[in-house]
Amino acid sequence: MNQHILIVEDEVKIASLLQDYLRLDSFDSSHLERGDIVEDWLNHHQPDLILLDIMLPGLSGLEVCKRIRQHSQIPIILLTARVEEIDRLLGLELGADDYICKPFSPREVVARVKTVLRRSANNNSNAAKNDLRLDTDAYRAWLQGHDLELTAVEFLLLATLVQHRGRIFNREQLMNAIYSDNRIVADRTIDSHIKKIRRKIAQILPEQELIHSLYGAGYKYEW
Repeated sequence: MNQHILIVEDEVKIASLLQDYLRLDSFDSSHLERGDIVEDWLNHHQPDLILLDIMLPGLSGLEVCKRIRQHSQIPIILLTARVEEIDRLLGLELGADDYICKPFSPREVVARVKTVLRRSANNNSNAAKNDLRLDTDAYRAWLQGHDLELTAVEFLLLATLVQHRGRIFNREQLMNAIYSDNRIVADRTIDSHIKKIRRKIAQILPEQELIHSLYGAGYKYEW
């Protein structure tokens, strides 16, 4: 059975073009033009990924994404022309898996869809073997049944990395994600928090590194 992509885009020509290119790569697709009908549609269908435009009638793509994330981890790729807000859009609260800036190449969109689906499949496979659970209401994390006993800041930092597995975050992006009050914090503070989280993880998985450092780039979470 072909994988199914939901396209939420109010510009019919763009949606039709994306559907044509997805079909060439053996994807099935559906198209919705409004944000306020997405949740009802999802109650009756189960797509493998959502291509979600930000500027939508009825309900913005940002609000749609937030609502979906309250009950589902289905992969979401944002379509946006608001490049200056990308870091915030991909922050902890939103939970999108990737973004594509307009104008874009349909071939690029299909390539990114494949990448996110592949990453999601790998994450699901790993999750079946390794259990990391996050409770965003209680700010608690359990690794293989053990409470990591994280501070609130450590939890937000880990959750940001985990919710975007494989994405590299620099220190400034991580600070923006975990400090909502725009406080002035030394960038090396992130390194200190990462070190503490790693130490707590190592007490449970001494042979495994989950948070990876990339010299000159930042940090990413991969299992």
